[in-house]
Amino acid sequence: MELHKSFGEYIRKLREESGLPLRKVAAMIDIDPSTLSKIERGERSANKEMLPILADTLNGDEHTLGLILLSDKVANDLIEEENPNEIFKVAEEKIKYLKTQKLQQGNLDFDKQ
Repeated sequence: MELHKSFGEYIRKLREESGLPLRKVAAMIDIDPSTLSKIERGERSANKEMLPILADTLNGDEHTLGLILLSDKVANDLIEEENPNEIFKVAEEKIKYLKTQKLQQGNLDFDKQ
């Protein structure tokens, strides 16, 4: 698994390994070939809705594609910060907290009031 690659680099590799031209893959995900080219070059971001089609078309794993796509977004948001590792750790704790809060809210029983 090549998680260090950008999403664009990864899908370009999968597309080339599959022997598919850019225009065919672009048509499958219903975007202009120039847009897919920009995604592959890292000039534009893909969206999560593209993942199932890309995974199917390029014989890739949807979970891996999602990891790479979302990690690109997080990395790009943090790369210019002075303390990206500290921010990441705080965000990780915040995610745990927010998930706990959502679970607790989901378990509220309004009939007992």
